[in-house]
Amino acid sequence: MHRAKLDETALATSLQLLNAGAGAGAPWSIQDGKLHKTFHFRDFSEAFGFMTRVALAAEAMDHHPNWSNVYKTVHVDLSTHDAGGITELDFTLAARMDAIAG
Repeated sequence: MHRAKLDETALATSLQLLNAGAGAGAPWSIQDGKLHKTFHFRDFSEAFGFMTRVALAAEAMDHHPNWSNVYKTVHVDLSTHDAGGITELDFTLAARMDAIAG
């Protein structure tokens, strides 16, 4: 169900809905065929805490982000490998990340 690759129309609609609910901060975008966002935090501890909370949520979803952390910045790229692109599962995890980031 969540693992079907979204077409361009569904991607645009889902991205618009995700960003409408994201609140303040950088919006999500599509970059290199992945759902992308950069999160900025006050310091390393806050960034690492965010990553820890997301890791637990991602594990429960059996869906894992491609991400990196440098000091207080976390770069995230989401796609569903077995679907060959972005799926609803990616948008579900992205919304969860936004909620965790506050």
